[in-house]
Amino acid sequence: MRCLALNASYEPLTMVPVRRALRLVIDGKAEIVEADQGRVLRSEHLSVPRPAVIRLMKFIHVPRRFRRQVTNTFLFARDAYRCQFCGRPQVVLRSRECLTRDHLVPLSRGGTNAWTNVLTACSTCNARKGNHLPEEIGMQPLTVPTEPHFVHLAWAVRRLTPIQERYIRLFYGEDTLAQLSAL
Repeated sequence: MRCLALNASYEPLTMVPVRRALRLVIDGKAEIVEADQGRVLRSEHLSVPRPAVIRLMKFIHVPRRFRRQVTNTFLFARDAYRCQFCGRPQVVLRSRECLTRDHLVPLSRGGTNAWTNVLTACSTCNARKGNHLPEEIGMQPLTVPTEPHFVHLAWAVRRLTPIQERYIRLFYGEDTLAQLSAL
């Protein structure tokens, strides 16, 4: 179980382990905003409600153009675990097929690992495309790859509790929460 950490302005920042959240609260660097109902963590000298959401006491500046390195976990989540050439989702791939990272402009032809050059492809489509540009062999991606917002990356692969969802909804809106839930 992880805890949602909010900035001093109540902007959702990230998920932290409960142990880290407790350390921040005990050190006076954060306060508990929401706790898990009926769950208490005890030590020899202290009894604290188990935090679900904490808020930092000091504001942390987060640059808007936050760039996250492309990883397969985040890439597959961005592309909804679906091949961007044939459209098949991961759950219908045959036993010897899997999702892979494909470069629109292959690395051997000067491509990069940038968000705008990579997409999710099943192993069959990736092998068929090989070292070619998509237009050279008549394979067009279903979507144009874009760099996702850091909020989508931060929570795309994490499960939020209903309490934590409420803060995402308040700050980023229902649309963002729906997109995260769909992933």
